[in-house]
Amino acid sequence: MNRPRLAIAGLTACSGCQLTLMNCEEELPLIAGKFAIDYFPMGESIAEPEGLYDAAIVEGAVSTPEDHALLFKLRNTSRLLVAFGTCALFGGVAAMNNASADRAEMLARVYGRSASEISSFQPGPFEKFVSVDFAITGCPPEKPDLLALLGALLAGTLPPAPCYPVCTECRSRENLCLLLERNQFCLGPVIQGGCNARCPATGIACEGCRGPVREANVAQELELLLERNFGRDEIERRLSRFTPEWNYGQRR
Repeated sequence: MNRPRLAIAGLTACSGCQLTLMNCEEELPLIAGKFAIDYFPMGESIAEPEGLYDAAIVEGAVSTPEDHALLFKLRNTSRLLVAFGTCALFGGVAAMNNASADRAEMLARVYGRSASEISSFQPGPFEKFVSVDFAITGCPPEKPDLLALLGALLAGTLPPAPCYPVCTECRSRENLCLLLERNQFCLGPVIQGGCNARCPATGIACEGCRGPVREANVAQELELLLERNFGRDEIERRLSRFTPEWNYGQRR
């Protein structure tokens, strides 16, 4: 039986999502035996993707012509394209100032005199450029989510995607509600679960790194935060940290 052929790549990102695979230390020998990982620049020196892939697992936002070209090539040569991580799904940190800052000015601040040599545009998620077959959210994604994807690929299918907020996991762990009982700036009601409420369980309010849960009641979350004397500008700034675009009037 031929092993499924994988491409694993990163665009504009910190490479933390790809490190999720490298952190599967105990499982790596099994993964290497079950899959042919034929394009993985972080793990080996291969300059360009070649041939056809059963799946391409790609992280990062699209912000340069090089990003755009690589994404299109992997889309065209892969049976399945997986958006891997919050940046790939929503734009992430790279895109958080898209609406409030001039791109040329930002490049000048970062690169100084060499800014004119940098070819870049406003970072965006994959769905603005290509069709996506499956997505794993997280900053970085959870190791069990990646392993579930790989296991499903071996079975010729895709794993079910969770559709519940972080609050559900908080309640299952019997955590104190940081938003309602401690008046903290917690985004758990509108953020995709799957992290087992790791931060709220240690008393740290959810910052939204997994992006919005499906059918989030954003308007209600906005009202709750305003009632607790958080300013509208601060709310929008913190919501946009990982997901630049929200519909603040959205109700379920």
